[in-house]
Amino acid sequence: MTREQTIIQTLVRIADNLVADFDVVDLLTGLADRCVDLLDIAASGVMLAGPDGELRLIASSNETMRIIEVFELQAAEGPCLDAYRTGSPVDQVDLGTAGGRWPHFAPAAREAGFRSVLALPLRLRDSTVGALNLFSDHTAPIPEPDLLVGRAFADLAAISIVQRKLMTEAQGLNEQLSAALHSRIVIEQAKGVVSERAGVTLPEAFARLRSYARARNLRLTDVAHAAVDGTLDPGAWNERAAGAGD
Repeated sequence: MTREQTIIQTLVRIADNLVADFDVVDLLTGLADRCVDLLDIAASGVMLAGPDGELRLIASSNETMRIIEVFELQAAEGPCLDAYRTGSPVDQVDLGTAGGRWPHFAPAAREAGFRSVLALPLRLRDSTVGALNLFSDHTAPIPEPDLLVGRAFADLAAISIVQRKLMTEAQGLNEQLSAALHSRIVIEQAKGVVSERAGVTLPEAFARLRSYARARNLRLTDVAHAAVDGTLDPGAWNERAAGAGD
C-alpha cells in the first residue's frame, strides 16, 4: 500500500466514527501510530480535555512518549498545553533553545532523545477538546505536506470527538468524557497485568490487548476490564494477531 493510500485509509477510518459509536482511546492511539508511520517524526501523543477542562493523556505512540507527556502534564508546561490553551498550533520548536519557554519540559524531552516538537490543537470552530504532540529526533523543518496531513488528522479527530459529545449530550456529556478518561486508567492497569503474566514489555502488552480486541470486534476498554478482573482468557495474550499495529 502506498503512503497516499494509507493516508486516505486513515482519514476514512476516522470519518467512519462520525456515524458510529467508537472507542476514543483506540481511535486516538491509532491516530498517534499513523502520525509516526506517515510523517517525518519520531513519536506522537494525544491529550484530551476532561469535564474540568484539564488535559489528560489519552494516547501515545511509544512508552518514551507516554513518559514525556506525563511529565509535561506534571510540569504544567509544554507544547500540547500551549496548543490546547490558545487553540492555535505551536509551530516546530527546537528544544535546544526552548529552555526559556519550557524550563522543565524542554530539558526532559531532550534527555529522552527528542530535538524538536510541534503541537496541533484538536479544535472545531470555538471548541478545543485536546491537542496532538509531534516529536522529532532532528531539528530540520518538517515538510509542509507532512504538516498538512497532521492537521487533517487532528481536525478530523476533533470533529469525531465533538460529534460524539453532541450525540451523547442528552445522556450526560461530563459522564461520557469521564468514562473515556477512566478507560485510559483501566487500559494502563490491563497493560500491567498482561505484561506481568505474559512476561512481555508494556508496549507489547498493549499491542496484544489491541490485537485481541480487533480480531474479535470488541471494544478495547471492555477487553482491558476483562484482563484486570481476570475474566479474559490468558491464552489470548500468548500471540499477537496479524495487523496488531494497524
